[in-house]
Amino acid sequence: MTGSVGYHAGRVAEDIVALDYTRRNHGIAARRWRGKSGEIDLIARVGDTVVFIEVKKSRNFATAATRLGRRQMDRICASAGEFLAGEPKGQLTDVRFDLAMVDATGAIQVIENAFMEA
Repeated sequence: MTGSVGYHAGRVAEDIVALDYTRRNHGIAARRWRGKSGEIDLIARVGDTVVFIEVKKSRNFATAATRLGRRQMDRICASAGEFLAGEPKGQLTDVRFDLAMVDATGAIQVIENAFMEA
C-alpha cells in the first residue's frame, strides 16, 4: 500500500490494535509518538510497564512479520529511550516491545517482547 490508502489503512490498524490493548487492561499513553529518532505507533501502560508497540498491516501475519527489520527496531529503541527520559524511573522503567500485526480481515496477532526474538 502506498500514499493515502496506505496511510489510512495504517491508522485503522492502529485503532484496532489500540482497542485490543485497551480491552486487555492496557492504558494507551500515546499514539504516533514522535521523538528525534523516529516514531512509535502506540505506547501503552500496564501496571508499571511501558509497552512500545509497532503495528504492521498486511494481507497475512507472515508478511506483516517480515516488515519489521533490525534498522527499524533500532530506531524504535532510540525513540523509546527518548520517551523514557520523561518517565519517573527514566531508563530504569520496566519496558516491553511488542509487534502487533493486523491481517486483511482485521484480525490481530501480537508478539509480546518481539524485539527479544529478533
